[in-house]
Amino acid sequence: MLDLRQLHYFVAVAEEEHVGRAAERLHISQSPLSRQIAQLEEKLELVLFERSQQRIRLTRDGRTLLAETKAFLTHANRLESLARRLGRGDEGGLCIGYLEYAMHSGVLPNALRELSDGRPAVHIALYNQQSETQLEGLRQRSLDIALVCEPPSPDDPDLEAAQVLNDPMLLVLPAGHPLAEAAQITSADLAAQKWIGVMHKESALRHDTFIAACAKAGFTPTISMEATEPLAALGLVAAGLGVTTVQRSLRHQAPAGVVMRELPEFSYRTPLWAAWHKINLRPLVQTFRETLIKTATDAS
Repeated sequence: MLDLRQLHYFVAVAEEEHVGRAAERLHISQSPLSRQIAQLEEKLELVLFERSQQRIRLTRDGRTLLAETKAFLTHANRLESLARRLGRGDEGGLCIGYLEYAMHSGVLPNALRELSDGRPAVHIALYNQQSETQLEGLRQRSLDIALVCEPPSPDDPDLEAAQVLNDPMLLVLPAGHPLAEAAQITSADLAAQKWIGVMHKESALRHDTFIAACAKAGFTPTISMEATEPLAALGLVAAGLGVTTVQRSLRHQAPAGVVMRELPEFSYRTPLWAAWHKINLRPLVQTFRETLIKTATDAS
């Protein structure tokens, strides 16, 4: 194995063509420097210098080695610098799993924007996956952060999580609908509507939770049509095909032709959790996790 210190000594002697001057440049004694050069030649089984009483000069092999050594030391310095930046979390890569809702709500884009403002060299890879797949990715260490609708169990041996959103739902009506300007919306009003359900690809659990929240509010929805994601449901409402509920954070993405109303008695909310592995191997993962939680808290 080559000794980096000996290589630095070799470059200094080669450039000065004088052991004494090289020793002064390196702030060491001449005798130890000569020994180090001799040991390097022995290790490499090469004669690097032609020696005389006045000066020493590189041999042909020495000149070839000098060019390669300088390139090698330059790369070593860059590698050390990169390692320090990685250690500080300034560079590297992140693999992030997410649900569509993390994008639509702004939770993930806001956190990524803040991270990139301070660390533009970080590479981000995004994977749109269901929660179960994301959590398995965390266990296998193929993902660094997961954004899921349900957290891992509190006694999970590997994973931890923090809630980053708990969005209340808004009633979405076609513009011109009689309830759009109503002073009060009753459970009987809601029961009389044609509902557009959102049957999430994630699981049937969220659909069941929605039905239970409707029952708690005093009505049973008549679902005449189902969409696979909230933005599609908004388009259907705009077309006058029924009413629906969407997360409040999606209100800025509503198309023309819809009206949104608060439903104070409606307890159903859409949660979002950030999850990660308990064993944090890289500072960058911790930095983004803290950024994600902070930006979500600031936006709430």
